[in-house]
Amino acid sequence: MFKSIGTTLLTGFITLLPVVLTIYLLFWLSVSSEQVMGGALRWLLPNAFYFPGLGMIAGVVVVFFVGLLMKAIFIRQLFAFGEQILYRLPLIKTIYRVMRDLFDFFSPKKDGFGQVVIVNFNDMEMIGFITQEETERLPDALRNPDSALVYIPMSYMVGGFTLMVPRKKIKPCQMGMDEAMRFVLTAGITGKNAS
Repeated sequence: MFKSIGTTLLTGFITLLPVVLTIYLLFWLSVSSEQVMGGALRWLLPNAFYFPGLGMIAGVVVVFFVGLLMKAIFIRQLFAFGEQILYRLPLIKTIYRVMRDLFDFFSPKKDGFGQVVIVNFNDMEMIGFITQEETERLPDALRNPDSALVYIPMSYMVGGFTLMVPRKKIKPCQMGMDEAMRFVLTAGITGKNAS
């Protein structure tokens, strides 16, 4: 009887946790946007024009506007110049570069970056993501035109291995990046076509 109760509780927990975490993240982003943008709008606008939620709407508009600006070459160059300054600041450069690289990995603007592949390792096949095909961008010791840098994520963990893999041991995988990441992180439990 206690085992059945424990299993039922665990099932409920596993069912609710992703929903609760997603709602909490959206709530946190909304509240943060409302506090920051709402405070600025209250300072700029008369009280008669401000209403609750205007800060959140303004936050979405600002994010969209920044996305539009980043399509202009001049703005991208200006942003790159600002990044170069951040890359020279102690401590900040380490944190910022890690965050930038992480978000670039999932960015839709990079063609071929993060291509899903199947890596053959000792007659075992693993799903991985090509993170670097251009060998000239790698350290001298890793430059090999017959290899590619592949990230192998671990299931149920934020972590994995980055390996230089010979191209003959890599074959393409017909999965989208987000679908493959979900598949790997859940150890294949979600199934290929889960949505």
